Amino acid sequence: MKDQTVCVCPPEISHEGFASLATPTYRASTIAFENSAAYASRAERGDKGYVYGLHGTPTTRTLEAAISALEGAKYTMVQPSGQAAISLVFLALLKPGDTVLVPDCAYPPVSTLCNGYLAERGIAHRVYDPLIGADIASMLDDSVKLVWVESPGSATMEVQDLPAIAGAARARGIPVAIDNTWASPLHFKPLNFGADIVVEALTKYFAGHSDLLMGSVSVNDDALHAKLKSTLHMLGIGVSPDDCTLVLRGMETMAVRLKHGSAVALDFATRMAKKMDPKRVLHPALSSHPQHEMWKRDFAGASALFSIVVPADNASELNSLIDQAKTFSIGASWGGTHSLMVPMAIGEMRQFAGNAPDGLVLRLSIGMEDPEDLWADLEPIVEMVARHG
Repeated sequence: MKDQTVCVCPPEISHEGFASLATPTYRASTIAFENSAAYASRAERGDKGYVYGLHGTPTTRTLEAAISALEGAKYTMVQPSGQAAISLVFLALLKPGDTVLVPDCAYPPVSTLCNGYLAERGIAHRVYDPLIGADIASMLDDSVKLVWVESPGSATMEVQDLPAIAGAARARGIPVAIDNTWASPLHFKPLNFGADIVVEALTKYFAGHSDLLMGSVSVNDDALHAKLKSTLHMLGIGVSPDDCTLVLRGMETMAVRLKHGSAVALDFATRMAKKMDPKRVLHPALSSHPQHEMWKRDFAGASALFSIVVPADNASELNSLIDQAKTFSIGASWGGTHSLMVPMAIGEMRQFAGNAPDGLVLRLSIGMEDPEDLWADLEPIVEMVARHG
């Protein structure tokens, strides 16, 4: 070969004797075929074959297989963010004239998607009380084509009765999808409790270091998978193999990080419940939580994310104390090594009175710092809340 060709096509080398513990990062847009016949018949390779980098490389497939193993799923598809994963489910399963049921406690961008993009295209949504349970059957008319669940609920931590909701939906042939990011599949496996589709924001516990965005959708049903995969391909959505490598690396410590964070979070929540009105501490693993028994029935463990409710009159004082924190950072998301806190005016976003706390919700994500340093930031806030009710 000429020098110029060697610059593009380096000599092959032996891989014999080389065995790395790390998953290789395979980058590709073009996939090379062994001959013209293989290219002409590329469609026959199916979902497990490789035809173009947008649809996955061995790095992507390794991550999807690992997530499927944790979820107890037959198929997993990764997307560029958790919100992209949610949007994929809605766009694949809903068409003009259809309705999706969304719990009042859902992640706010879900409502934005429903009120904006979907509504403009003739797709309706109805908000339901997250504690509705089997009574959701009364809302399942012929227009409903998807039931969305988020349990525990974003910020306010309502635990939904997934088996009851899924049972009612299944009787009408309506799929149920759930955002399982709070617990991760390490602490809850929704497909075992009646869900048809599980969404995870891999940005959080899976990746674990607050430095990338990714989401996943997992299913067992072949027809559902085909519909979701087809939509994914038509929209041209793919993920970076480099980011997949980082998620795979994050997964290696996910169990340890989640065990540590959830233990410290529960310890903090327990301390708080002794110093202030326990109703102001929103943590499903506390016996004082309204759905504690349901949480204990279904979940294998808790999360490092929980909230406290601060009286509305103390918003200025709360902001001052947050700004003085030395270890907590202020910011959205959770599940990383850095602890986070963020105040949220949840009541303004809710339709059902029981899900609209009277005051600010301070959401806390516990990371990997020393618990004593974290408690030093939290203690003044706890004392303030205790003083004012």
